Amino acid sequence: MQGDPIMTYDLYIADRAFSSWSLRGWLMFEKFGLPVRTHMTGLYSGTFTADLAEVAPARYVPVMRTPEGIVIGDTLAMAETLAERHPEAGLWPEVPEARALARWMVAEMHSGFTALRSACPMQLIGRYEGFVPSDEVRADLARIETLWTLALERHGGEWLFGAYSLADVFYAPVAARIAGYGLPVSAAAADYVERTLSEPAFRRWRAMGMTVSYDPEPYRLDLPRGAWPGPAPIPAKPATEGPSENAACPYSGKPVTDFMEMQGRTFGFCNPFCRDKTVQDPGAWPKFMAILR
Repeated sequence: MQGDPIMTYDLYIADRAFSSWSLRGWLMFEKFGLPVRTHMTGLYSGTFTADLAEVAPARYVPVMRTPEGIVIGDTLAMAETLAERHPEAGLWPEVPEARALARWMVAEMHSGFTALRSACPMQLIGRYEGFVPSDEVRADLARIETLWTLALERHGGEWLFGAYSLADVFYAPVAARIAGYGLPVSAAAADYVERTLSEPAFRRWRAMGMTVSYDPEPYRLDLPRGAWPGPAPIPAKPATEGPSENAACPYSGKPVTDFMEMQGRTFGFCNPFCRDKTVQDPGAWPKFMAILR
């Protein structure tokens, strides 16, 4: 999301297909309507340290810089800072009892579940087939289910605390791990995972991540991998030439230079990234769907 440049935050992230921490940082802005400029760092290309130089002393991503120039690293510190600065945005649940439990759950996720995180690094490319979780991973899953069930039964609705909150932000990468490794969870937990994967902001993050290919792929397991278990996207593909139905890019408003075919129609974008993120999941992008209609 972009906004008034004077009031816009800067967010430094790493590769969307693999960086679970970056996903958390980005969702804090995207889901609560906070204006941000996103900067990609070269975690796998060798430029990572240089890319973070302007937000020293940060060593990891995500890291944010406030409009006043204050640098804040670590997603938990970022979350509390944004909630403090934007109380109207509703990052935490409004009810005190729900807010206390949400903070507990977020803190436990932030510092715990090391077996799950080590054995199942987040990857948004597909679902592994035949992955066998260890006893330690199963114990982490059981604890996660206990927390999700408690929140949903006491305070929940569609999300852990009714409305989408920072608790859902922090557990989105957990849901992605469960989906990407085909991990065994209850029907209620599987429903929550499905809601997370179907949520449009999560779909947009994944679509942007899928515009990049890797050789070798980070964290690749020697297991067969099927399709990603999220919603099936509307089929689309890059086109070599126009003309397109639209003269201006749906995202920037700039003249079109790159093209996409979908449902027998041609659409234009201002650069390859705008085109490619749309090709990956057209239905995730409201501004594109507006011109489709």
